[in-house]
Amino acid sequence: MNHPRTHPRRRHSSRTLALLAALLAGVLVFTSACVTSEADQAKAAAEPERVPLDSLGDLTLQVGDQKGGTQSLLQAAGELDDLPYQIEWSTFTSGPPQVEALTAGQIDFAVTGNTPPIFGASSGARIKIVSATNMAGEGDQILAKADSQIAQVADLKGKKVAVGKGTSAHGNLLLQLDKAGLGIDDVEPVYLQPAEASAAFSRGDVDSWAIWDPYTALTETTEDVRVLATAESVSNGAEFGLASLDALGDSRRNTALADLVQRVARASDWAAANPDEWAEKYSQAVDVPLEPAKIAQRRRQDRQAVPADALNDSEQSIADAFFGAELIEPFSFADFVDTRYARDLEPYFNEP
Repeated sequence: MNHPRTHPRRRHSSRTLALLAALLAGVLVFTSACVTSEADQAKAAAEPERVPLDSLGDLTLQVGDQKGGTQSLLQAAGELDDLPYQIEWSTFTSGPPQVEALTAGQIDFAVTGNTPPIFGASSGARIKIVSATNMAGEGDQILAKADSQIAQVADLKGKKVAVGKGTSAHGNLLLQLDKAGLGIDDVEPVYLQPAEASAAFSRGDVDSWAIWDPYTALTETTEDVRVLATAESVSNGAEFGLASLDALGDSRRNTALADLVQRVARASDWAAANPDEWAEKYSQAVDVPLEPAKIAQRRRQDRQAVPADALNDSEQSIADAFFGAELIEPFSFADFVDTRYARDLEPYFNEP
């Protein structure tokens, strides 16, 4: 039997809150109730003719991001140096607000974890999954205080668990509870974004916290915590590139997106090949100490670009679990996957 890991306390609990708050600067939250129509889907499914990249000098792509995410990675890898188009970046707290912004037409593209597209697709979001990166999911964890009576996931019964609704951490929590013979109704979910959740966890307002890197790594190195479970034992650790139907139906933006997803794939390969350099640049980008930055990036070293539809079965299993918990409506994940960029990305593919 594996024993839960514990991490010695460092004297940084107050600093933790400040650092986590800094991670969330510049948040944009969009709300939208737009629903995908059959006409929208058909328009996106028929890829428009691409135009020459050198004709896109006056085009600005609207790209959603999270702190230390796509922009930081591309910049560190030098993939923003020769863009044939412009990018305007918008920063969000987590994946679900990015999906809302895509549906509202506020952004054209964003990279999220494995669960936001599930919640979005279930509610008819005007999106398609156009690229995928698979990894083990070690950084998606469920934490408890080391001095608490909670030693395993089964001990969460009747306890308050902080989690971001519709995030990868939400999916991990649901699947870990199921593995332990519990359901989401057996705990008291407290739906909070990371900064709020961190404060609640530190104060003891919640008993546990389901969260992802870099927040996990930062908390592990500044708080005395116990790791109850990691996502690698129940799910994929995938990230998906999501595009709005409007962008996919526009020849110029579609052409730019075909180029952008390749840049993201190359940047991911660069990060895997240069872990120390990337960790230093990542540390600066997210304004956290180098130690947690290195931990967070070490846990992503196994990242692999895979075809957009390579994880359909795994994602459908997560979606079915949420449906079984009566948290979403049923849908086919495959219907929201668009493989138009598969040929562009083929040089970067590895087996999932």
